Amino acid sequence: MYLAIAGNIGVGKSSLTKFLAERYLLTPIYEAVNENPYLEDFYQDMPRYAFHSQMFFLSERLEQHLKFINPGERIVQDRTIFEDANIFAKNLYSQGIMNPRDYQTYHKTYEAILKTLRSPDLLIYLQASVDTLQKRILQRGRNYEIQIPSDYLESLNHLYETWIKAYPLNKVIIPCDEVDFVNRKKDLAQVFEILESHGLTRPVL
Repeated sequence: MYLAIAGNIGVGKSSLTKFLAERYLLTPIYEAVNENPYLEDFYQDMPRYAFHSQMFFLSERLEQHLKFINPGERIVQDRTIFEDANIFAKNLYSQGIMNPRDYQTYHKTYEAILKTLRSPDLLIYLQASVDTLQKRILQRGRNYEIQIPSDYLESLNHLYETWIKAYPLNKVIIPCDEVDFVNRKKDLAQVFEILESHGLTRPVL
């Protein structure tokens, strides 16, 4: 089984990836945030570093797919390559932060590799308002994220909502304004129950 966890910045994807990996003996595949050499510069100067940052994530995610996800048996992934293209790069282009030439190059590269990628057996979308996202970003304490404008998070949320409504495969939506699986054990247990109703099980050892 390949589980993919989708959602906006700070919503709790990495935490849920860890919880699911531990409980269900899944191999966790984390987003290469700390490895991205452009990310801090991107949040300081988005137009200059948008293409560089997105291309780094695209290449890293492709490598993850080919090495771990495509051949893997029990995988849980923290954010997907599909979000990179359909949410983040699209948002940068629509806001005029990424210029048309760079966006076309990015999207052409994404389309070229899309056919090689395994689709998730279950997509878990962590849904949250901007207020909730900002509170959790503050709790996480990454300096470069604290400065992210609220309208940037809002535009990402809008694209996420459009994308998840059109997503054609198996999915489940967790309302994270009400469900705090990081700080409340009963909420985490509720998430486990929801996912098990969608076919997630522990392996037979």
